[in-house]
Amino acid sequence: MNRRLALEFARVTEAAALAAARWMGRGNKNAADEAATEAMRAMFDSIHMDGTVVIGEGEMDEAPMLYIGERVGTGEEPQLDIAVDPLEGTNLVAKGLAGSIAVMAIADRGCLLHAPDMYMDKIVVGPRAAGRISLDAPVEDNLRNVADALGKDVEDLTVVILDRPRHQALIHSVRAAGARIHLIGDGDVAPAVATAFPDSGIDIMMGIGGAPEGVIAAAAIRCLGGEMQGRLWPENEQEEARCRTMGLDDPRKLLTMDDLVQGHGVVFAATGITDGSLLKGVKFTAEGAHTHTLVIRGRTGTVRFINALHRLDKKPFFGLGRQGCTNPEFEA
Repeated sequence: MNRRLALEFARVTEAAALAAARWMGRGNKNAADEAATEAMRAMFDSIHMDGTVVIGEGEMDEAPMLYIGERVGTGEEPQLDIAVDPLEGTNLVAKGLAGSIAVMAIADRGCLLHAPDMYMDKIVVGPRAAGRISLDAPVEDNLRNVADALGKDVEDLTVVILDRPRHQALIHSVRAAGARIHLIGDGDVAPAVATAFPDSGIDIMMGIGGAPEGVIAAAAIRCLGGEMQGRLWPENEQEEARCRTMGLDDPRKLLTMDDLVQGHGVVFAATGITDGSLLKGVKFTAEGAHTHTLVIRGRTGTVRFINALHRLDKKPFFGLGRQGCTNPEFEA
């Protein structure tokens, strides 16, 4: 996967972010997600690759596009697996809250875990704390080891956790150990990736979130030299059976980086929709629309932050044109 393709993927997440941003604060999360999905799918048609969606909007009978197994791109080499979340944080966009992104991970064929749509228990740290965490260790031990690796006191650590009832025991343990907690309402991909950036203010992410989002985050963490461990969290026999049909004989197996993402032919791309700890959101001005995108190449370790200005174009905007809205589309 070459440098040119990595930048092409930035155009894909930019298109999705621009489309979703038009719905920011309008209270309609489904419309925002549909707009982002439609824009991302359309942009894929211009990418010279033979891509297969392995993590997407659902099964073929659940999603009209970007469904699992869908072929995207022009059909040319290289053959790639694609994991997408056109709008991570649908509630965040609908309510105008911080932290939503359009995101995707790309890897050589067969190198991404085909994670079923269920929960995953996760722990994520950046490169300085890699090798110092274990999902099976007590919370206090993980915090002490990470603090030691970062040259901090435990009291100075910031832990990101989804604000959910299922995390009450985890929250209690983190506070008892003395660390600080940043609770988030939705969207754990960006905070997971932020652990690898010292100036993000996030040291570690813990807790149970979406398994597909876990694989996407793991792609970025692998590129950046950090560490993530996960364990699927099936809630019933049907979900356990689904794990096995997808090749996971032990649904409760501890998943390491090599289980989640293999090899170095990995690219991660994300564009901010609303402002967050990692990326700025889309800003509409008289000049056009400003986007902030992160692109990471695993093979070289290159990290690019791209500030782009998208000029006005008079075509209907993705997701709004069908409703007779005259809002312009910005060329991605």
